[in-house]
Amino acid sequence: MTDKFYYPSDEVVTQASIKDYDSLYQRSICDREGFWAEQANELGWYQPWTQVLDDSKPPFYKWFVGAKCNIVHNAIDRHLKSATRNKLAIIWESERGAVRTFSYHALNREVCQFANVLKSMGVRKGDIVTLYMPQIPELVFAMLACAKIGAAHSVVYGGFSTEALAARIEDANSRVLVTADGGFRRGKPTDLKTIANEAMQRSPTIEVCICVRNNGMDVVMESERDFWYHDLQALPIASPKCDTEMMDSEDMLFILYTSGTTGKPKGLIHTHGGYSVYTSTTHRMAFDIKPDDRWWCAADPGWITGHSYMVYGPLINAATLVMYEGAPNYPYPNRWWQMVEKYGVNILYTSPTAIRGLMRYGDRWPSRHDLTSLRLLGSVGEPINPEAWRWFYEVIGGSRCPIIDTWWQTETGGFMICPLPITPLKPGSATKPFFGNEVGVVDDAGNEVPVGEEGKLVIKNPWPGMARTIFKDDARYAELYWGDYQSKGYYKAGDSAKIDSDGYIWVIGRMDEVLKVSGYRLGTAEIESALVSHRAVSEAAAIGLPHEVKGNGIHTYVILTTGLVGDKALESELKEHVAHELGRIATPETVHFVDSLPKTRSGKIMRRVLRARALGLPEGDLSTLEE
Repeated sequence: MTDKFYYPSDEVVTQASIKDYDSLYQRSICDREGFWAEQANELGWYQPWTQVLDDSKPPFYKWFVGAKCNIVHNAIDRHLKSATRNKLAIIWESERGAVRTFSYHALNREVCQFANVLKSMGVRKGDIVTLYMPQIPELVFAMLACAKIGAAHSVVYGGFSTEALAARIEDANSRVLVTADGGFRRGKPTDLKTIANEAMQRSPTIEVCICVRNNGMDVVMESERDFWYHDLQALPIASPKCDTEMMDSEDMLFILYTSGTTGKPKGLIHTHGGYSVYTSTTHRMAFDIKPDDRWWCAADPGWITGHSYMVYGPLINAATLVMYEGAPNYPYPNRWWQMVEKYGVNILYTSPTAIRGLMRYGDRWPSRHDLTSLRLLGSVGEPINPEAWRWFYEVIGGSRCPIIDTWWQTETGGFMICPLPITPLKPGSATKPFFGNEVGVVDDAGNEVPVGEEGKLVIKNPWPGMARTIFKDDARYAELYWGDYQSKGYYKAGDSAKIDSDGYIWVIGRMDEVLKVSGYRLGTAEIESALVSHRAVSEAAAIGLPHEVKGNGIHTYVILTTGLVGDKALESELKEHVAHELGRIATPETVHFVDSLPKTRSGKIMRRVLRARALGLPEGDLSTLEE
């Protein structure tokens, strides 16, 4: 932890819409419901709420009870009645240099057409449509189209492979899958449709697959199940006009799966009303959004960051958003800086992994470009190390752009801890709670730990953007997130943290068996299951170890089936097997062949022991170790 403050410039403070964090924060805590009602009134509603918060059945909180709304009404429909209709909503560029742009008027047309195509395929209010696509405009159209007609979307990251996609389709019981022939990454086409075909073979619920042509690959299309989107779009069914479905504030907007400590991913449910209010408010206030801002959230819509701050938050706030399909350093390490200059990007929101990856190439690449359009920078996905923070601040931001370092989760829907542009910054700290949130660092009993001591991060109150439950598993939701401190009503974040003498919050990392790799959450159980599914492996354990670029690298330990001997060839084969089962993001750095794994007497693998051994640290209490 550092005590050095980086203070915002006079120009930043003068331009800021919020000039006093402390007084507004106090008001938001003393009158939480009044604060959120005020923010909700910034949006359009078909019918007002009768109650801001229903906390009668914790932890199953309801927000804006009785209100009728639809997130698409706020993200698109209301903008069509003003000059915003002609403003650019999306600027998309591909790795190959293709550019497509859409005004809010054009975005509405595309979303209506996609919505009508989905309706023609039998999608109805309450259905869950699985989306498995590269980062192309059609993914945004499909998300908004689902919401428009009252269906929920389940976006599966395009880097995930067969097993992960099939499991998510099965859990959501999806009848319709939307995919693409493939994408592009580092100059090479990626084949999504083949992976989708394999997943559909394992997922008998899928009756319809809509495929977007993107990279022109030859793919296998099954008659009567598979349809090219461009063929459907050319038919009369794809009318450019479609009514937006009136939804209840608490109706499901989407499911997003996140890795857990057991093998089965958790489908977190978010709703139309509270999520609309929370994402738009956090985006607008934390990044002080101006009418002419060009906003680039360099995330993938397959993750919550892409949902909240690439699609919904910016569109509700009528920003112009930038999308890029491709690698940040292809064909050269200046690709991002070239785009910032080309499109006049004002705010760049990205991950520490991406920052560290580009930092390796030095200062010369960004210094070749005019980055003075940048007003603010943002960090998301994991705690940012001070070295990367300073490089981002000094080299990319020219020591004039505050870094909005945000801590939040899939479960929270939006920022929980983050600075404002006016906040004095400490590299590596997400600073203070966002408005309406009371944050604590506690011991196992739920008592606050002393200043500077590490403890468990908790949120002490409900907030509008919170996930409502785990799909089909209320009991798991209540126990996993609220069970530890049920009597106090605290939400357990699963991260360890410290609070310093200035009240600044320092998030340290995950406390459970979830690894943060390049900002993405991967369950150790998923990785281990993938390894054990290989014929050569009888048992496996996965841990995360510090990685200079990724934050954490995946290191695995396997016990081979009797009679087999590990070698380099088998190690490579197992790495490829995990990549095939879960996606490249899950590829282990190492595969160690071992004769045994440290386990408790009840059979639980003690991953902390493996981690301590790998790092040369004390192994701690081994009293429960089976010997």
